Amino acid sequence: MNFEEKLKSGKMVITSEIGPPKGTNIMPHIKEAEGIKDKVDAFNVTDLQSSVMHLGSLATSRLLAERGLEPVFQITCRDRNRLALQSDLLSASVLGIRNVLVITGDHTVLGDHPQAKPVFDLDSVSLLKVASGLMKGKDMVGNELDGIPEFFLGAVVNPGYEPQELQIMKMEQKIEAGARFFQTQAVYDLTSFESFMKRVLPFGAPVLGGIVLLKSAGMAKFMNKNVAGVNIPDKYINMMAAADKKDRPKVSISIAAELIKGMKTLCSGIHIMSLGWEKYIPDVLEASGF
Repeated sequence: MNFEEKLKSGKMVITSEIGPPKGTNIMPHIKEAEGIKDKVDAFNVTDLQSSVMHLGSLATSRLLAERGLEPVFQITCRDRNRLALQSDLLSASVLGIRNVLVITGDHTVLGDHPQAKPVFDLDSVSLLKVASGLMKGKDMVGNELDGIPEFFLGAVVNPGYEPQELQIMKMEQKIEAGARFFQTQAVYDLTSFESFMKRVLPFGAPVLGGIVLLKSAGMAKFMNKNVAGVNIPDKYINMMAAADKKDRPKVSISIAAELIKGMKTLCSGIHIMSLGWEKYIPDVLEASGF
């Protein structure tokens, strides 16, 4: 079964991320993905994550597909106008890439090229509508296509954002625009996540709960201060602060496993954002009971 079929079957799905390198040395990243392919159902390929220049998500997605790994091609609205976005979607289809995660993207001032001009010609809802239109055989202005792409479209949602009503309304808009699955921002508050999932259950769209592996107490504090909708409890911050540097991975795995155990009965799958700690994903899954 492919990624879409697994989600529709009700199977608990596990996805991970690949962040393409800042350069052309892609093979270490590919080998890391191949090392966990038996543990992970699909790999989300980030698109200039945090507005930092990297190798492209489309090329990386194709390299994964060539090796029998199922990619989720992430495409952001920040860097392309509507012509380029439509062209990249058609290119993805021709390259055999079907899973597409549509996001608006972080502003360029947050990245390593703050001088770059952001585009934001479309937002995520608009781009979902455009991708859905392409699947019906027409471009954004109604011109007919010679050959029609097929996509399994996804989007993001932030369960910890307050008020939750705004995220739920946006989620409904994304479903109407064509989103068929969702990936969440990092979850650390299980009570809030359970409340959110109960409210969106009637939508019928599979949700992958997001897990970010903490690397230090400093990272946790930074996320609390700078990432909207993320609230890492003092309990986890104190656990990371008390750990020696060599023991931090073990503590991080324990925290992630605790969260996954609490999440996996509430959602359709888990999305693990390992941020360079891909080698610990098997340990996280084993500790979580998978």
